[in-house]
Amino acid sequence: MSSLADYVLFHFRRLYHLPSPLEVSYGVDHQSRIQITSTASTFFERQQPKPVQVVWKEWQGHPLPLFFDENTDQPWFSQNAQGHVVVHYDLVASAFYLLSSWQEFYGPERDPFGRYPYKASQQARHRFITKPLVNYYLEILKEAVERAYGQEILPRLWNGKPFAACLTHDIDYCQSAWKVAGKPALQKGNLGLFFRLAQQKFTGEDAWFNLPQVEAELAKLSAKGTFFFLPEAAPYEGHPNADYEVTSPKIRQELLRLSAAGHEIALHGSHGTGTQARRLQAEREKLPPPIQGNRFHYLRFDPVKTPHLLQELGFTYDSTLGFSEHYGFRNSFCHPFRLFDFKSRQMSTVWEMPLNLMDVTLNHPRYLQLTPSEVMPAITPMLEEIIRFHGVFTLLWHNENFTPYGMAGGLQLFQDITQFLKNRQANFFTISEALKQLD
Repeated sequence: MSSLADYVLFHFRRLYHLPSPLEVSYGVDHQSRIQITSTASTFFERQQPKPVQVVWKEWQGHPLPLFFDENTDQPWFSQNAQGHVVVHYDLVASAFYLLSSWQEFYGPERDPFGRYPYKASQQARHRFITKPLVNYYLEILKEAVERAYGQEILPRLWNGKPFAACLTHDIDYCQSAWKVAGKPALQKGNLGLFFRLAQQKFTGEDAWFNLPQVEAELAKLSAKGTFFFLPEAAPYEGHPNADYEVTSPKIRQELLRLSAAGHEIALHGSHGTGTQARRLQAEREKLPPPIQGNRFHYLRFDPVKTPHLLQELGFTYDSTLGFSEHYGFRNSFCHPFRLFDFKSRQMSTVWEMPLNLMDVTLNHPRYLQLTPSEVMPAITPMLEEIIRFHGVFTLLWHNENFTPYGMAGGLQLFQDITQFLKNRQANFFTISEALKQLD
């Protein structure tokens, strides 16, 4: 079977309790119990970022795009007299195209930070950013397996809970609320706020030195978080990194305290490290081992160089892949997945825990600019998709947005989102804990 099919079926097997061995062929061979029609297109032999055409077919009331089929006249699948089930559409090719980041690897578009922009994506063009299409494709395949084997196929759950949630926190700033929030207060004549922030900074702790507050919010949920610390304080090409030194005694004490409490410490690779292995490894070595995971500052993931770099350095996982500009499913999948290494044309050993929602996305002037009252109605359809497919919701909430001096209404929004998750029976994991569930 091709590496394309192997990659997709690897993830299929981690979604459901499937028969073993599972008899499936990619291509109609007239003998396997499940036969998936393979495309006649030579698309994957070339280096084009986008398919020539897209056709749409409905599945249980949901219109789904198919990137490598020419028409939609046939049913999704049919069963012959021998009981063999033929899937009439190339679900594997469409799933591989989205899951592997093919459009990003071969697409030339980049923003000023070297990131693949949302506006260039198929997700934006066809408006399916909040639809985990790969899960839909694999659900169709699951029903084909049920038909071929004559048995119900059950989903894999999260220690008995219907879906999982990973609450994560990028620690960029914890020493500069007095400047970032104090300066505008001074300019507006709000001397009381300015002096209060300055006094708090110079007689005690900065308002953003608030990791115990973040920890207290997690404790209300009986949750453990994943904290990404940024080990570089020097700016890079004019772009700011951390406002603290991760090796300082005060920060080191916080790292050890959080780790002892059961939270996960991970690396927040600084500007430029997504393409510079030596710098990324040097930053990793500033944190107390073992450090299994990474998320890049400003979500600066280079589609060409970063996957190979992460594997070379032996990271277990990355959690960068979400669009800064929009919440949803950058790779159209609501579960963890293995990155694809286009250099070796093989599945990477590195897991990706996709990032579904970043706080900054909601209100940044260049992004969605939602008011607090608009947030829950906007993101709930995405959350319902994750619940439907028993997936993982990964949330990034910066520590400064737990205070009154960050995002407007940030603490209340975090509480609203996490209470929704709790009410719907989410199982809260650190990222490493969630990945262990896939073993």
